[in-house]
Parts: sequence; structure tokens; C-alpha cells
Amino acid sequence: METQDNQFNIALSEEVAEGIYSNLAIISHSSSEFVVDFIRIMPGTPKANVKSRIILTPEHAKRLLMALQDNIAKYESIFGKIKVAEGSNNPMMPPINFNGGNA
Repeated sequence: METQDNQFNIALSEEVAEGIYSNLAIISHSSSEFVVDFIRIMPGTPKANVKSRIILTPEHAKRLLMALQDNIAKYESIFGKIKVAEGSNNPMMPPINFNGGNA
């Protein structure tokens, strides 16, 4: 549904508008695509399921990176720096501690 000046009307269904919570993303790639799996890890569950998988071309992955960098900069200019836990080997793995104590 293209409109004038290369603008698009984008439809957002109610189901998709609700969103899916994710606290872990795993990114892999081949020569032709990037795959981003969004996962939700919950306490007391031994298994975490992929909730959504997004497949991108390398160009679109780079555009997503630039859009995220731009939006993070805007967010931090309003709300302050986002703190990221140090010492993690996986930059996408959140500091999750479900047992309530220090692991």
C-alpha cells in the first residue's frame, strides 16, 4: 500500500500491538541474512522458548543497528545513561538472578 512520496501506510493488528516481552536476544548470521531470536526467560522454568524470530538482510540489520543507536541516544539525553551490568561474556544476556540471592 504505497502512497505518494514513497510513504507507506503501516497496519498494526491488536494482537501485534500488545507486543511480546523478551529479556534475551540471540543473534546469528549467514552470508545472506541475520537471524534475531527473542527469548523470555522466566523464574522456575528450566526451559526458555523463542517468542519471536526476525530474519533480516545484512543491509536491514545495519539499518536496525543505526536506528537503535539513534533511539538510545535520544532516550539517554532525556532519561540519563542506561546502565549495563559489567562482566558478562554475552552482551545480550541480562543479569538474571531468579533465586533472590547472590549466585
